[in-house]
Amino acid sequence: MKMPIPDAGVIDRRLAIAEALRGIVPADNVIVDEDARRAYETDALTAYRTMPLVVVLPETVEQVAAVLKYCHANGIKVVPRGAGTSLSGGALPLADGVLLAMAKFNRVLDVDYPNRCARVQPGVTNLAITKAVEGDGFYYAPDPSSQIACTIGGNVAENSGGVHCLKYGLTTNNVLGVELVTIDGEIVRLGGKHLDSEAYDLLGLIVGSEGLLGVVTEVTVRLLPKPETARALLIGFPSSEAGGDCVAKTIAAGIIPGGMEMMDKPAIIAAEDFVHADYPMDCEALLIVELDGPEAEVDHLIDRVGDIAKACGATSMRQSSSDEERALFWAGRKAAFPAVGRLSPDYLCMDGTIPRNRLPEVLTRMTEMSNRYGLRVANVFHAGDGNLHPLIMYDANNPGELERAENFGADILKLCVEVGGVLTGEHGVGVEKRDLMPEMFTEEDLKQQQRVKCVFDPDALLNPGKVFPQLHRCAELGRMHIHKGQIPFPDLPRF
Repeated sequence: MKMPIPDAGVIDRRLAIAEALRGIVPADNVIVDEDARRAYETDALTAYRTMPLVVVLPETVEQVAAVLKYCHANGIKVVPRGAGTSLSGGALPLADGVLLAMAKFNRVLDVDYPNRCARVQPGVTNLAITKAVEGDGFYYAPDPSSQIACTIGGNVAENSGGVHCLKYGLTTNNVLGVELVTIDGEIVRLGGKHLDSEAYDLLGLIVGSEGLLGVVTEVTVRLLPKPETARALLIGFPSSEAGGDCVAKTIAAGIIPGGMEMMDKPAIIAAEDFVHADYPMDCEALLIVELDGPEAEVDHLIDRVGDIAKACGATSMRQSSSDEERALFWAGRKAAFPAVGRLSPDYLCMDGTIPRNRLPEVLTRMTEMSNRYGLRVANVFHAGDGNLHPLIMYDANNPGELERAENFGADILKLCVEVGGVLTGEHGVGVEKRDLMPEMFTEEDLKQQQRVKCVFDPDALLNPGKVFPQLHRCAELGRMHIHKGQIPFPDLPRF
């Protein structure tokens, strides 16, 4: 994995840059000491590490704008960072770049129940939004497994999902507006408490843009009332293929659960040992299906899903009898990632999405890959929307194992694209999937995406080295091809 070659001239100016930044933010909020900077050298994709040039922690929107304006004027790269939970290397720093840490933007600014929304700063954790409003019967729907730590700003950057995104949508479906600072220091607002904005959907463009277009300093999120009733089914299957078949048939029957998650045997064992959720240990695959809504509707849907599961060969089935038991079902699933960390010194958490009806085939081929590479894999995924999270276990201390794990992961993602899926569902591209982008997009596709980047960041100073396998200069992308003296579309007015 290669990153842009660091600019030695910028690195030599480290102390001068730090001093200039101390003129913008409180002096203690600029970190230059090597040991202190080391805390920021990686994110959750811990296989890759780089020491940042300088770390700066702004406290106000005006400080963010001033920092970006200074970096823009002096040609200094900037990497925005939230809680550092990115699994795709989205917050990986640069040796010649300022790391803009948004941890001090951690306040819920306003809760507006009549309009069912809240304004929050980007450093507020995902779970903290729900905690702030649950006493009044509301919650924030997207719930990534890392929700206790991941921040809403990072969720916006990666378009994060979670176990309930099947019914209630990803971050993009639950964000109404953002305040954004561009690389030249301009503060702009996109969207707001109203449902739709006029003209181009710039808000939709920003959500999922991975810090390449601007720095988000405020987010307006949608709040939902807590469902009247919610119950979960814990269903065991003799194989992952049987569980996948149940998923496909449930959705085909027109049933959209609040959440629909699946784990295979290695993940079940790890989660049970870690959380003690009383999972059945005699099955090869476990499906957690949550139904919510009016009580009569939930009763009806529970019976329908149960019948489908039995027809697919379910070996066990248990219904939650209380909210506490339902939460325990989910606790095991949400702790699956750290739980697998007890089985292996290292693992890579992949993130690809496939059509639901191809799930049994993909799981079978992943088992074949596991045998071929000689590496174990635990499967945890958002089964309802086909978002896979294979956890490839390896030991970085063994020569060649990291490379084998990376090749295994690349083959899984290529398989996702092959069967009609995409490279990522919610973790983003970052550096992890950057060099696989040509598997999904043509060169012209990628150039068109980069043209959008050039509109916001013509000097490629924001989070460079991420998403695009080869970042063209904006001047190159702006060139117009003239054939035999004729420009394209000569009838169009030009300014």
